[in-house]
Amino acid sequence: MFFVLLAGCSGGSSEPSPAEKLQASVNADWTQYVQAHGLPGGGMAVYLETPGGNYFASCGMAAWVDQNTRFRIESNTKTFTAAAIMFLNQQGMLNINDLIVSDIPGQGVPYIPATTQYNIPYKGSITIRQLLSHTAGVFDATNDPIPSTAPCVYAGVQDYTQYVLATDPYHQFSPDEFVGVDATCSLTYGPPGSVYHYSNTGYSLLAIIIQRVSGLSYDQFVMQNLVTPNGLASTSVPMLATDQAIPPPFNPGYLWNNGAFTDVTQSNMSAEIAEGNIISTPADLARWVRRLIRGEAGLNSASIAAMETITPPSKSYGLGIVNMGSLGYGHNGAGNGYVSNMAYDPVADVTTIVYCNVEDYANVPTYELTLLVNASKDARAAVGYHVSQ
Repeated sequence: MFFVLLAGCSGGSSEPSPAEKLQASVNADWTQYVQAHGLPGGGMAVYLETPGGNYFASCGMAAWVDQNTRFRIESNTKTFTAAAIMFLNQQGMLNINDLIVSDIPGQGVPYIPATTQYNIPYKGSITIRQLLSHTAGVFDATNDPIPSTAPCVYAGVQDYTQYVLATDPYHQFSPDEFVGVDATCSLTYGPPGSVYHYSNTGYSLLAIIIQRVSGLSYDQFVMQNLVTPNGLASTSVPMLATDQAIPPPFNPGYLWNNGAFTDVTQSNMSAEIAEGNIISTPADLARWVRRLIRGEAGLNSASIAAMETITPPSKSYGLGIVNMGSLGYGHNGAGNGYVSNMAYDPVADVTTIVYCNVEDYANVPTYELTLLVNASKDARAAVGYHVSQ
């Protein structure tokens, strides 16, 4: 069964159905957020798959937007990258407990090239598992400001990506380029295993490892082994700087920052390979996260258990998977005009996908991601699957 209301921010009947209750929940959560933070546009959508039926509702979006409308999933991409690494581990083509300077099994070459471009701090002590869990100490050159004291020409800039895009919006980035920033500037968060710090550049290293181990480019490996076998027909993996559009039908993405509301739908995703470059739909994401957690996406139960196990000093992150408490397991993502959260609860067999097509830049980490978690809980409750708050 599938239930959907496409009336924008309309109300329900005197005896509301679960679908109408969901619409009212989405209306209330998004309207409250807009009023609190002054957003001039954009909206929020919720897609639920439950034992009692599937539901979609949105507020602030066009009436034609539904569960099959594409958007950029940003860091939800990391679940695909982690699954790719675990697939290779499962096949014996790599060992996640190996150091990244160790040789690839049976190949006689190291996981990462033995060149100066890869001479990041503590290189000889970092394992593949630590990259997966963000405990490797690898500096995030795409998110964090480059310290003003760093020995490089871009020291003191907001981050390396913005530094380059400011003068070359079609620059073809590569994963090893970001690793090279860390090496050139001697940037680190500390010794491997001593700190949890989210790092896109750590996942850039994983992209390099996937390519060197498998002999395939990142997009080829993910498409051949994860996307196509799992029937994710509306999911794609852009890699080129010139491939900036989203295939139709797509929901446009907006950036709200310093009083400016900008359409950022077209974006250079070559800067986010393996950590945020995938395009998908709520329906495909729901299928992906449910199959992944249930051990139906190509990984066995041992691989899934490893991914779900929280890695200290983190309090919720495993290996490319976040423990979301009562919502289950999943991930979130933010950037390039979209903020999203996906979760699968294996106990209730409920999948929850929530996303906004506006990135409230100043409030993403403190308020917008929290909105999506709360909206997920409210949506589940609306259709009869309550979770603890």
